[in-house]
Amino acid sequence: MRLILLGPPGAGKGTQAARLVETHSIPQLSTGDMLRAAVAAETETGLKAKAVMEAGDLVSDAIVNQIVSDRISEPDCANGFILDGYPRTLAQADAVGDMLTEKGLALDAVVELVVDDRALVGRIVKRAEDAAAAGQPVRKDDTPEVFDERLRAYYKSTAPLTGYYYAKGDLKTVDGMDTIDGVTAQINAALKAH
Repeated sequence: MRLILLGPPGAGKGTQAARLVETHSIPQLSTGDMLRAAVAAETETGLKAKAVMEAGDLVSDAIVNQIVSDRISEPDCANGFILDGYPRTLAQADAVGDMLTEKGLALDAVVELVVDDRALVGRIVKRAEDAAAAGQPVRKDDTPEVFDERLRAYYKSTAPLTGYYYAKGDLKTVDGMDTIDGVTAQINAALKAH
C-alpha cells in the first residue's frame, strides 16, 4: 500500500499515519526524518543536504526528491509506505509520479483530511497545553501565530495538490473533524473501496 497523506498542519496526519503503519505494517516516511537520516548516514545526497543546511539555505527539491527516491527503494518499503509531508508542491508531486513510474510502482491512494481551519487553531493550542501538562516539550510551531504562518504556506503551496490528485483519480477525502477513531474508520473504508 503506497499512500500520501494530505491536509493542513494540525489535521491529524501524524496520528492517522501511526495507525496506518500499525494496520498495514508499512513505514511512515517524513521528509524531515529522511533528511536527518541521510545526513547522519553521510550518504552522497545527505552530504549535499548537510552543506545546504549548514549554509542556512533550504534544501532543494532535487535533493529532497533524491532522498525520497533512495528511501522508498529500501527493503522496509517493499510492501508500501506512507508519505507524510511530501509532496508539498506540484513540482514535487510530478517528481513522485516519475520516481514511482521509474521503479515500476504506483500510488494506491492520496488521502486528504478535510478540516475546519478555525478548529485547527484550537487543536494546536490543546496539543501544546497537553504536552506541557504531561511534562513533554511543546513544539515551537504550536503557537497560534506560527500556526497561522504554516497554514498560509500550506494553502499557497500544498493545497493545489488536492485538485492535482483528484484529476488523476487518486484522491480520497475524509472528514478530519470526526473523532480520531471515526477518521481512521473513514480512511480504512476509503482504502477498501480502492
